[in-house]
Amino acid sequence: METFIEHARSFNARIAAVHEERETYQRLADGQSPLALFITCSDSRIIPSLITGALPGELFELRTAGNAVPPHRPGMPASAEAATIEYAMRVLRVADIVVCGHSHCGAVGAMARREDLAGAPDVRAWLTQQVSGELPRDEAPTVATAVQQHVTEQLARLRAYPCVRERVDAGEVSLHGWYYEVHTGLVSAHCPATETFLPL
Repeated sequence: METFIEHARSFNARIAAVHEERETYQRLADGQSPLALFITCSDSRIIPSLITGALPGELFELRTAGNAVPPHRPGMPASAEAATIEYAMRVLRVADIVVCGHSHCGAVGAMARREDLAGAPDVRAWLTQQVSGELPRDEAPTVATAVQQHVTEQLARLRAYPCVRERVDAGEVSLHGWYYEVHTGLVSAHCPATETFLPL
């Protein structure tokens, strides 16, 4: 933790000392206009701004175990994920949504390998509710096949949200499925025409 504290202190001092950076951060206080909603895993190895080169204010992030998008459930209490998606669509009006899965994903891997999660009951409950039981059995360390299928399922779930469907139908928002390789840094994108993931 001390490393993070020291960095925060030096970051603050640098911003205060450099006029241009100080102005940039002051503009952020006036509001946000992110370019995209970036939905990815909570995994500490996934850093959206590092992958995309996004600057502060450019990505609206939603992070969940296994980059899962809960199914839209009309009439049920709203989830934090649903609220984040709706805010991105109806208030921030982002133009793109990216669902980014990744290799070596513990959440998707646990489901694909049919692991016993009795020792982590909340994790098991979340994954059982959010990750499709139809994932292919995948024993590979990267679980690439399972993760890529899972990404396409999350895109389908997003389209079921009225706030997303309305804007997709109006041509105001585009959906993108990405697969990030932790071990290489390679990013591949889902190609709907061929149902494959191809390097960007």
